[in-house]
Amino acid sequence: MEIETQKPLEQQTAEPLEPAPPVSNRFLFVDIAALRAKQLRRGALPRLTASGHEGHPQPHKAERVAMEEVRRRLVQFDLPPNKPPVANIETGL
Repeated sequence: MEIETQKPLEQQTAEPLEPAPPVSNRFLFVDIAALRAKQLRRGALPRLTASGHEGHPQPHKAERVAMEEVRRRLVQFDLPPNKPPVANIETGL
């Protein structure tokens, strides 16, 4: 799984990205948020706006910021293609 990496400040543009596809699998959600939190801890800029959302204050911890970004579909990701099933040698299937 790949997450779009943060560009240096000189290369960042103001072009809005289309929203990422919704994440319906909770395990995929956790994987995406964990990778995004790692990026945030290494210095990536948060994609959340400075104002609170729906009257709630913004989270401060990288993990909470990452989960909120994934929930709001601000994190782009790619999934690897599904692998074809492997034939079982014993049964011949």
